Amino acid sequence: MRTRKKPWTEAELAANSRVVREPFSHKGGWKEFFGNQNPVRLEIGCGKGRFIAKMAAMNPEINFVALERDRTILAAAARNGKEAQNLAFIIGDAESLPELFGEREVDKIYLQFCDPWPNRKKWAKRRLTHVRFLDIYRRILADGGGIFFKTDNRQLMEFSITQFSAGGWLITDVSLDARAAGRPEGDAMPATEYEEKFAALGMPIYRLEAVAIERRSEKAQE
Repeated sequence: MRTRKKPWTEAELAANSRVVREPFSHKGGWKEFFGNQNPVRLEIGCGKGRFIAKMAAMNPEINFVALERDRTILAAAARNGKEAQNLAFIIGDAESLPELFGEREVDKIYLQFCDPWPNRKKWAKRRLTHVRFLDIYRRILADGGGIFFKTDNRQLMEFSITQFSAGGWLITDVSLDARAAGRPEGDAMPATEYEEKFAALGMPIYRLEAVAIERRSEKAQE
């Protein structure tokens, strides 16, 4: 669902120093953009940015990049993260990642509460855990880098497990109730806005972490 554009969107995008104006020009040089040699982590679909802003504040030794395709949502996220010098916001989508990042440039990817694209089989390829996207992520992830994934949708979780497995990824952690299992990166890891909403409703949160270990199998689901 498209967000209604706010009247302050373009002014915020133009004035906020954490919004990268020409992100494609930094491909292969994000560490230089941040002015250090710290690892680079990426959130795909940052929403209003509370998670990534808190992560940046808690981890000053890591560079964070937040990707969001909706301009109004990105503007709101940039407002929330404007104080973090180790955080950058870019407008784009997952298909543009090879043009935004060099090979092995990203240390870790956060993929949380993405659109499950339910009901229609032909929509499967739009899911951000489909093997065609997993192959894109593999290109930009550093050796040993991985994906941290969360969803409230069991169908998407089951689909994602098959896609990671078929695509040659090692699933290192999986939970069908992440709130009960605890957080693998420590209790201080912040929840997203969606996670708090679904948790308040008593809904289970599904989580997995995966590391790429081989090239994608041709038997991956279509």
